[in-house]
Amino acid sequence: MPVFRADHIGSLLRPKKLREAFRSGNELKNVQDEAIREVVRLQRDCGLEVITDGEFRRISYWEKFVRLTRGLEVRDAVFTFHDADGHESKFTAPYVSGKVSRAEPITLDELGFGNTKITMPAPSTMHFYRHTDWGSAYDSADAFFKDLGKVYRAEIADLAKAGCRYVQLDEVAVAILCDPAARQKVKDPERLVDLYIDAINEAVKDRPAGMTIGVHVCRGNYKGMYLSEGGYDSVAEKFFSRTHVDHFLLEFDSPRAGGFEPLRFVPREKGVVLGLVSSKTPALEKIDLLKRRTEEAARYIDMARLAISPQCGFASTMGGNPVTEADQRAKLGLCVDAARAIWG
Repeated sequence: MPVFRADHIGSLLRPKKLREAFRSGNELKNVQDEAIREVVRLQRDCGLEVITDGEFRRISYWEKFVRLTRGLEVRDAVFTFHDADGHESKFTAPYVSGKVSRAEPITLDELGFGNTKITMPAPSTMHFYRHTDWGSAYDSADAFFKDLGKVYRAEIADLAKAGCRYVQLDEVAVAILCDPAARQKVKDPERLVDLYIDAINEAVKDRPAGMTIGVHVCRGNYKGMYLSEGGYDSVAEKFFSRTHVDHFLLEFDSPRAGGFEPLRFVPREKGVVLGLVSSKTPALEKIDLLKRRTEEAARYIDMARLAISPQCGFASTMGGNPVTEADQRAKLGLCVDAARAIWG
């Protein structure tokens, strides 16, 4: 079940001073610490109970994981971001250059500022964006994900020892595989969905008692652009029932996301965080609309198993989205106000 009625995905806009410190390398850790303390205050001032460090120690949501894991490097992706006007943007993605193993803790240094959630890229991130040439270190993707799962399990175990009780995996590949156009570009998309479900289960199978795992299913988020569109219909029954996690954080901020009907496949013991507030545009949603849409979702899943959040982070990469820090504050506060209006 969702941990909080008002959640957020994790990444937050990097302030100018932090962006400059990343570029120069000067006093980076001190600047990060200061910026994290400020963004934790922001979240608390908004009334949020879920607290992250804004992913301020990362250039992108997956960059740090790749940098600190042996056997991974970065190359060009085989997909492009795009928007409704047809503009496109290339990006880079993880590449498997050797046998993977955990060289050192990856996210442990992100705790200690009052965090209640740590985010990590889902295992599919290390495979899907270059699925036509993802590396030759392994005879099969299954063997690769077995080794990669050990990295996640060690990380989750260390996070639990340090007091973390909520981990979120950011899953983009499965969302792309909801898109009919994307399915035509890959070989055996159903096999990939199965592979990525198994990879998540391998990563979290030894999670300690009391550790909540959520999966954010994301259509891509880069300067307001996205990677895919299409509802969850083609993957819902399989993904919701077979993925061994507590809840799903799902994007429902635009018609691209489809309807709520696939929520009927979410098992009774699992919940859903409805991503109804857009992190891609500054327009502020109305509480009445959020309440009405939540009630629509409750036709397919019990209201008690729902929560609300922005559909994605505000800055999956250093570049962020076309919103201001004031917009971000307003939208985070809106999630809290909407949750109170809906659930009391």
